[in-house]
Amino acid sequence: MFGLFKKKSEKEQLTEKYKKLLEEAYKLSHTNRRAADEKSAEAETVLKQIEALKE
Repeated sequence: MFGLFKKKSEKEQLTEKYKKLLEEAYKLSHTNRRAADEKSAEAETVLKQIEALKE
C-alpha cells in the first residue's frame, strides 16, 4: 500500500515499455508481418537503452 505512489525508475519504465512492444509485435505477427517487424525494431531500441543504463 505504501508503494502505491512510489515513482518507477527509468529502468523499470523502459522494461515495461519493452514488454508491451513485444506483446504487440506478437499479436501483429498473426495478421500484419511488416507492422510486427516495426514493433520488434522499436523493442530492440528500447532494449539497447536498458543495456546502456546498466553500464
